Amino acid sequence: MSPNPAPAPRLPLKKGISLGWLPILFILLQSLLYGFGDPISKAAYEVLPVYSLLTARYGIALVFLLVLFGRRILGGLRACSPRDWLLPSLCMGGAYVANNIALELTAATSVAFLRSLSTVMTPLLALALYRRKLGRKHVPVQLLVVVGLYLLCGLGGLSGFGMGEVFSLLSALLLAGSLIFGERALDRVDPITLTALQTAASLAMAFLCALIFDGGIALAAATPTVWGTILYLALGCTVAGYLLQNAALEGLSARTVALLQCTCPVMTAAFSYFLLGETLSLAGLAGAGIILACVVAETVMKEEAPPEETSEK
Repeated sequence: MSPNPAPAPRLPLKKGISLGWLPILFILLQSLLYGFGDPISKAAYEVLPVYSLLTARYGIALVFLLVLFGRRILGGLRACSPRDWLLPSLCMGGAYVANNIALELTAATSVAFLRSLSTVMTPLLALALYRRKLGRKHVPVQLLVVVGLYLLCGLGGLSGFGMGEVFSLLSALLLAGSLIFGERALDRVDPITLTALQTAASLAMAFLCALIFDGGIALAAATPTVWGTILYLALGCTVAGYLLQNAALEGLSARTVALLQCTCPVMTAAFSYFLLGETLSLAGLAGAGIILACVVAETVMKEEAPPEETSEK
């Protein structure tokens, strides 16, 4: 057997190859899926304990992935080591468990806005961990995003600062970690394999929390509507959402993905208005406009790959 086995199968996205708008569309689709998932999750949490719902969600998602891609996932595991996937899996699992706990504690719109602070945390983590500097032309965009998020969260007519907001910020930090570590892991790990491992980590964390805080899994009160919500969250938000992010990271930097994910709170605000009756003030609407403008500006800027690669050596 060759000491250097061939890499596991990859999705048709390769770093260094421009695929136009495809990776960008992946993240916009992810934001759309999450934007709808946030408010319906909040409604489902009024019926089921959060950890039980999450355990069912991630369990269904993992079974789905194993049934469809079991052989590929096993092959991907053989082609890499745990140190390649452990950190991005733990960060991803922790990010969305924290996010869903926050949804139980505060407004869905507040959660989406604070979670989007990952766009600020991502380049800071890249600088701290890998000395990857942020290009000067991107700094104004990052600062304007902060202004937009402040208008949306601080002046947008949303709730105050409590445990829900704390878990939202924790989710943002862990999501930034999943992007930074995931971007590097995808050089060695098949995206579908990484998606399955991240789903398994999410399942393990949710199940552990259910045992500790809920005394076990409690799903007896679930109605057909709630089961429909769980199925959407499992297949749309977990399987598709995780996979879209990993696919996009093969064509975009973690920083760009984090900024594009700022479209999620705008989607959440729209769906929350129709489904939950949550509204934004004029300041909140202005903040949403600033964020969308920053996303457009970022998408037309070229990636500064050479400086980033140099800084990591």
